[in-house]
Amino acid sequence: MTLRPPEPPFREEPPRRERRGGPDGKAPDPERLYVITGGTEGSERATLDLVTLIVTRAEAPPSAPPEQAAVLRMCRTPLSTAEISAYLSLPFSVVTVLLGELLAAELVQARAPVIRGAVADRSLLEAVMHGLQKL
Repeated sequence: MTLRPPEPPFREEPPRRERRGGPDGKAPDPERLYVITGGTEGSERATLDLVTLIVTRAEAPPSAPPEQAAVLRMCRTPLSTAEISAYLSLPFSVVTVLLGELLAAELVQARAPVIRGAVADRSLLEAVMHGLQKL
């Protein structure tokens, strides 16, 4: 029987936070996001939902930043704010700041999503049912 000295307790190092940034393409640098939003605070943001539809009302002015010009180009047909965020690969909070600036300049229009009725119209359902029965 061999006696061993007691082993020191196992110490697990805390997980290191990886810097996720532009060069590796995983996520935008925080500095870049600050520049895109112009340092705008959250209190100035428009209240937009993930499903709010955005439609372009005017062409991008020559002085528009690239991100805003991209939003104006892609929103010629209605897009949700979640889709805009995904297409631009930007966090939703940054997109809401961009859209807030565009809304204030009246370059885009925000539309509430179409909400379906909780109960379907009975006469419509009966007409569909009778039509299917005649087939």
